[in-house]
Amino acid sequence: MNTLLVAPILLPLFLAILALFAARSPRAQRVIAVGGTALLTVLSVLLLLRVRAEGIHAIQAGNWPAPFGISLVADLLGAIMVVLASVTGFAVTVYSVGAAETARERHGYYPLLLVLLMGVNGAFLTGDIFNLYVWFEVMLMASFVLLALGGEKPQIEGAVKYVALNFLSSALFLAAAGLLYGAVGTLNMADLAVKIGAEKEHGLTTVMAILFLTAFGIKAGIFPLFFWLPASYHTPPPAVSALFAGLLTKVGVYAMIRVFTLIFPLEEDFTQPMMIWLAAFTMVTGVLGAAAQHEFRRILSFHIVSQIGYMIMGLALFTPLAIAGAIFYIMHHILVKTNLFLVAGVVHYLRGTGELKDLGGFYTARPWLAILFLVPAFSLAGIPPLSGFFAKLTLIVAGIEAGAYPLVATALGVSLLTLFSMTKIWGEVFWKAAPAGAVDAPDVTGARWNRLVAPIALLAACTVVIGLSAGPLFDLATEAAHQVLDPAAYIRAVLGEGAAP
Repeated sequence: MNTLLVAPILLPLFLAILALFAARSPRAQRVIAVGGTALLTVLSVLLLLRVRAEGIHAIQAGNWPAPFGISLVADLLGAIMVVLASVTGFAVTVYSVGAAETARERHGYYPLLLVLLMGVNGAFLTGDIFNLYVWFEVMLMASFVLLALGGEKPQIEGAVKYVALNFLSSALFLAAAGLLYGAVGTLNMADLAVKIGAEKEHGLTTVMAILFLTAFGIKAGIFPLFFWLPASYHTPPPAVSALFAGLLTKVGVYAMIRVFTLIFPLEEDFTQPMMIWLAAFTMVTGVLGAAAQHEFRRILSFHIVSQIGYMIMGLALFTPLAIAGAIFYIMHHILVKTNLFLVAGVVHYLRGTGELKDLGGFYTARPWLAILFLVPAFSLAGIPPLSGFFAKLTLIVAGIEAGAYPLVATALGVSLLTLFSMTKIWGEVFWKAAPAGAVDAPDVTGARWNRLVAPIALLAACTVVIGLSAGPLFDLATEAAHQVLDPAAYIRAVLGEGAAP
């Protein structure tokens, strides 16, 4: 079990080192990355199964007892996120092989991708606030280089915006962690849950909570801190965009769920109403931004913002059903959003552009690609029986039960506008006739075509399966929600029996 708990962190690190030794052979790097991420996916699923069967598991690095040592903790929420990260990493790695960008491969593309996966998994499994900061920085370093790799002008512009806002987020995060340590003398999350609960200085606690909300809000891309995201996510190669779209903002959402359930439970008179307003504005501004765009990946980038609003809605309502809905929504959205960016990448590789006015004819020329687009597009819009329908339905029901009718109305309206954006892409890219003189790139055929389409088909199949098996997966999300809302088991797993209040 200990091996399974550390494998999502150590395996990507080992694979990245191995890929660096194979720097002169892109083919060897591809084999290492594809085989390694496949193994990582298998081990992550085994970790989830063991956690569900045996309960929360924690280990202390170097055998230093908590809260003094470095804790790694796998509860259901963390294990679910690791599985999703591994599946996404595997799909994007296979797609990257089909993208055939040898120049980037020779400059460390696969090692950077693996280091990014290590940072993501570390953030999901850490039991310590400072080490969460460390894993955020690992992600930031790897993602910044991936964003700028290639040195094209749009990439550099996007990378500068991306890193500037994320540096601000890191500074706020570090300041909040410093205040937290100064106030209670610990940064172990389980120990913080015990000591913050006994803290009588609620004013300082609220200030620290707002600092964490701002830091994580920048990472997640919530209103009004999201403007860096649509300015940067459409600039790198499509595989990098897809990986970022699927995972990076969800790390911010995960951190918000973890911190605002375990350490700073939402206050009914302040932080909860604030979170509800933030959720509503995030949904609305994101979808309106998407409706105004006419470039494939920029539309999808604004929709990342909009969909983050639904996840924050689940946290803001702060009921077991709402938290379960947020977790289920994350499960659905990581796969769907990654897939949509992969489809946009294939379109870009075929025609050399993502501008809707310069595209068209794909329904006739590439009918399978059109069908594979419809699956995640309809799921994002919440069309039954796909995964997005059940995710949104859960949040709507939770909102009605909580009496948050304006927020429910906002969520329903945003869903209709999401459908409008998806139909706009469908009409411009797939349904209308191809512009005069439009010719597909001659090298996107045969084995390369198969490598590009296979991960898209895999993720589309996962979306359909999640929709058709929504009951069992929602049960899993419900179990995870009850765990995070009742932190006693988490605290006992880290600090030992008798530690929970």
